[in-house]
Amino acid sequence: MSNPAHRGAQHGRRGVRGVASSALLSTLLLSPSLGYSQTPALTFNTNVARPATQLPPFKLEQPDKQLSPFTGMTRKHWQDAAQYLLSGAFSYIHKLDDPMQFPKQPGKSYPRNEGQVPTEKLEGLCRTLFMAAPLLKENPGLTLNGIKVADYYRHQLGRLVDPSSDTYIKPRAANGGPSQNLVEFGGLSVALFAAPEILWDPLPEATKKTLAATMLSYGDGPTVPQNWRYFNIFILSFFKSRGYQVNEKLMEEYLQKQLTHYRGEGWYHDGPAYDYYSMWAFEMYGRLWTEYYGREHYPQVAQQLTTNFAPLKDNYPYMFGRDGSMIMWGRSIAYRFAAVVPFPLMGFQPEPGTNFGWMRRIASGAMLQFLQSPDFLQDNIPTLGFYGPFDPAVQSYSCRGSVFWLAKAFLGLLVPANSPFWTATENEGAWATKELAPGTVFNKYEPGSNILITDYPNSGAAEIRAWCHVPIIGAGEPFRGSENYNRLSYNSAFPWQADGPNGEVAMNYVFKNVKSEWEALRLFTFKRFEDGVYYRDAQLETDKNIRLSLADVPLPNGILRVDKYTGTVGTFVRLGHYALPQLGNQPIKHETRKVRGRQVHLISNGAYQLALVPLSGWEKVETVAAQGLHPVSNNSTVLDATAIVADGKPPIYATLMLWKKAGEKWTDNELVLVKKLAYSAQNNNVQVDFADGGKKTVQFN
Repeated sequence: MSNPAHRGAQHGRRGVRGVASSALLSTLLLSPSLGYSQTPALTFNTNVARPATQLPPFKLEQPDKQLSPFTGMTRKHWQDAAQYLLSGAFSYIHKLDDPMQFPKQPGKSYPRNEGQVPTEKLEGLCRTLFMAAPLLKENPGLTLNGIKVADYYRHQLGRLVDPSSDTYIKPRAANGGPSQNLVEFGGLSVALFAAPEILWDPLPEATKKTLAATMLSYGDGPTVPQNWRYFNIFILSFFKSRGYQVNEKLMEEYLQKQLTHYRGEGWYHDGPAYDYYSMWAFEMYGRLWTEYYGREHYPQVAQQLTTNFAPLKDNYPYMFGRDGSMIMWGRSIAYRFAAVVPFPLMGFQPEPGTNFGWMRRIASGAMLQFLQSPDFLQDNIPTLGFYGPFDPAVQSYSCRGSVFWLAKAFLGLLVPANSPFWTATENEGAWATKELAPGTVFNKYEPGSNILITDYPNSGAAEIRAWCHVPIIGAGEPFRGSENYNRLSYNSAFPWQADGPNGEVAMNYVFKNVKSEWEALRLFTFKRFEDGVYYRDAQLETDKNIRLSLADVPLPNGILRVDKYTGTVGTFVRLGHYALPQLGNQPIKHETRKVRGRQVHLISNGAYQLALVPLSGWEKVETVAAQGLHPVSNNSTVLDATAIVADGKPPIYATLMLWKKAGEKWTDNELVLVKKLAYSAQNNNVQVDFADGGKKTVQFN
């Protein structure tokens, strides 16, 4: 089931004091009609009344341990989960005119002025349809909070084009650019394709005509050169399927451009980053478009999309922990388990060789990771965060209703009940085979994207290393170089901690810059993956004379870092391990041991224990407590290695960053598994001798 560290967090994350940079959209993504500003008006509040009754925690009723021995979840339980979350949204609906609007979460999210409120309501409406449409397709009479759900959505579609309505959306102006309205109308088109007999066919002809004109004004227009093109494609495709005249030339152009983003192994490049948008946007939209429209009307494009989708079954599952836990990584992380949507969509046109029992075990496990967290819902609605509210991970383009992008997972319910995704018996896939045997480490390198996925059979955790090279000074989207992307690695067991103003850092380097501020690395250049070593170069954005050559060596219980300082100036540096959140009221324990002449620092929070062993270059290790920087708990602790780097000093900074589950014993060989390090300036390499007799050469180029 879900990670014990997550389940144990019985404390709220109210009033988080995050210190990550504000995430402001670039002008390309801003719509003047929405009134976005570069300085969020944080005092603006919509004052939405909270429901009188709070949803009880999600309960898995009558788990089926025959079909699903690990999670107990079947298709029926997925429907239960969708209805559970939809009932939370409908706790705000008392009559057909009530909008899908929820309490604003304090922090950087929108709305920040009155002009953004209609779009906020549009997000709530269109994104809740991701779970409502599949439910309505099988239960057209569904009623929640005394409201017939199908009647509500049809009524609200009419209000979108009623100028007297408080949810009215104006058609795009002739010179209007891309906006959030385009995003939501793209999502609405997915729901219309999925259940036209419920959502579209019964509408009055006048409503259909006006709604088509409004939606096409956005679809037949400019977009953002990334996953956004699918919003235009879906709008144009749906209305073409209903007999409307559409700009087919533009649709074909956008389709061809989407294909150019593919990089192999199931990954699309989202301009400029790799992240979950490859999965919950490119792959999901491509799969559904192929199913509902493309295979019939654009068979060549549909075939290419199908070919691009096929490698996912052999790659993407490894990016989830043994229990299905997903990695906190990338922007819009509040969308959470939307990341699993490719797994059920494999049930359309099933491909031979797909381990559907593993796919469903991952998807259900990731869903329970959040549904069973006590911090997941606030006021009956998922929070903007990872578990509870966590503003460092929020982008300014998100409102409270944005979280229902996570409901994309429930589009998997459109896959027929007799699909092998639903009928196969759950299993643990590669985790239960010799491929991921205890005592080993498993690396899956994906050369198209240069992504490295690592699985740790001893702990059941998954890890990812991926591209990040985005300057943030003066940038419109500083979140692209923030903790969302700039960590040295991301692990399913250890959600990322935000950086603090006093040098608090987890799984990255920070340096004192010329302004005497702590600055994290974010400009990484991938070099190669060779002989189990992932090589990158990095330099500080504000000072190109501060730079490193990085070498990551995944090990059965953690990571060996062998990094070379190649800079020419001296300054203070800190390197952080993963961070541990405090669970409940038990303080995090710290211990220091002397093992084979090495100082070993350990911390434990009752779920996991971390060990940091400095091997070369480091002068001191500090145990750093932090407040308001962690997505699981207000209090957290990290082990940081510190030093002063300078030209002329020994350049190698080597560190063991290890972990185990709490209570497991360490052997000396596990804690100090490096016997000797030998740096050769002439050969520009480091020879590593391991305690078990193994050897490895870290070759810097």
